[in-house]
Amino acid sequence: MTNETTPAPNFIRNQVRDEIEGGQVTKIVTRFPPEPNGFLHIGHAKSICLNFGLAEQLGGECHLRFDDTNPAKEEQAYIDAIKEDVSWLGFNWAGPVRFASDYFDQLYAWAQHLIREDKAYVDDLSPDEIREYRGTLTAPGKPSPYRQRSVDENLDLLERMRNGEFGEGEKVLRAKIDMASPNINLRDPILYRIRHASHHQTGDKWKIYPSYDFTHGQSDAIEGITHSICTLEFEDHRPLYEWFLNNLPVPAKPRQIEFARLNLDYTLTSKRKLKLLVDEQIVDGWDDPRMPTISGMRRRGYTPASIRKFCEMIGVTRADGGLVDIAMLTHAIRSDLEDNAPRAMCVLKPLKVVLTNVAEDHEEVYDVPGHPARDDMAVRKVPFSRELYIDQDDFMEDAPKKFFRLAPGKEVRLRNSYVIRCDDVIKNDAGDVVELHCSVDFDTLGKNPEGRKVKGVIHWVSAAHGVPMEVRLYDNLFTVEQPDRDKDVDFLEHLNPDSLAVCHAIGEPSLADAVPEDRFQFERVGYFCADRHASKPGQLVFNRTVGLKDSWAKIKQKG
Repeated sequence: MTNETTPAPNFIRNQVRDEIEGGQVTKIVTRFPPEPNGFLHIGHAKSICLNFGLAEQLGGECHLRFDDTNPAKEEQAYIDAIKEDVSWLGFNWAGPVRFASDYFDQLYAWAQHLIREDKAYVDDLSPDEIREYRGTLTAPGKPSPYRQRSVDENLDLLERMRNGEFGEGEKVLRAKIDMASPNINLRDPILYRIRHASHHQTGDKWKIYPSYDFTHGQSDAIEGITHSICTLEFEDHRPLYEWFLNNLPVPAKPRQIEFARLNLDYTLTSKRKLKLLVDEQIVDGWDDPRMPTISGMRRRGYTPASIRKFCEMIGVTRADGGLVDIAMLTHAIRSDLEDNAPRAMCVLKPLKVVLTNVAEDHEEVYDVPGHPARDDMAVRKVPFSRELYIDQDDFMEDAPKKFFRLAPGKEVRLRNSYVIRCDDVIKNDAGDVVELHCSVDFDTLGKNPEGRKVKGVIHWVSAAHGVPMEVRLYDNLFTVEQPDRDKDVDFLEHLNPDSLAVCHAIGEPSLADAVPEDRFQFERVGYFCADRHASKPGQLVFNRTVGLKDSWAKIKQKG
């Protein structure tokens, strides 16, 4: 992890740059190979930024290739969402979108090649028997009784598997490597399984589908990938990746390099568990703003620049750096929006204020900068009238000494307007404060009152001109740093019951023109984004992206 002034470590970039300068590689070709069985999440964003970023920075190219070898779990909707996410992050893939299924004919031919070389065989063991025969980390495996089938018999059985003559689980094709290898991945791994499933790209052409391990490296080789970059859990698969490349007549030999995956606190990135949250309707779909999916973060208000900046901040290493503080992520978006989000006033919990010494038909309109440091942003027209709304949290009836907002007999400045004094408090029958009667000091517009100090400044909205809106206040979805750390406890027990609160707010008139994904700083409140999916036509809905306080900036200063 790093701050913005120190370059983030990226050992892969340094390594590849040295290879290019040394002449071992003329042009880097990388790939991003997602499985189309879910939406991309923040962990995928790190891989996207790494693979596409290397290509951008070192004059190469990056392919987008879907690893679509398990049609039962794959959907076109996931393919479309993944393409949109990569494009939204600001990356362009080289050439067409590719699919592992584009290479199914070649992979099948290579499976036949391995059989002819006596390096693959059709096995009739059941899945449980295969698991039993494989052995353990401390005990070697034992050969299948079908391991010595003849080449002709294996070729015939594979063809019949392809034609759909056998049921699922009846037979598999396995590589013939070493059942005593200390690396379990080399103990005759499965190359093909029978799957009577229609495929979203190839239809019903195939009744057998290749395994990930058999597909991955050969797809890389077909595409001329120079560097196959993946996370550390595939380190033990590298010898198998290389075995295939060394035993098949492939056109190229990519090199696999592993890096440490992203682990973000208060966050889950298991696709299975994220899908459970969606299926059980615990969240509002894959793009719920509480989800760590790229589409969820987008809906919450994260920008492509902020996600790319975060991925650069955390760096790329081989060492598992443990949990990344989610404050780094919120710092990245907060610093982006601080510079680029226009300002507006919005009252989340409205409390009515009547200015008793202002005429009922009185109206002023202030020209207020769209951003305090950006002359290129449009000036806002902010109307002022006799009746206003302030936030309930900006008033206390029995205020302590250090409370510098509104209280009976106390003064406060309305942002960009006058100083007002609270003269009377109106309550309902239940004793709740429902209205304040205040008076205006008309000699305080743009200047301090004479003879006294007014320390507090609060935001407000004209009641006659304010725009009703729904504001959704999002927080972490989980209450603990590692929701799935304890395998004996259901991760759902750590759900945060307060991860979403809904306010019926009043915003200044300029917000009425907001379009989906417009981002604002609501002054004194936080950063918000107009929702992509308002529940009713014409309804204004804003999602809180992040608050104003930056805990990561404070951590960096202390460090």
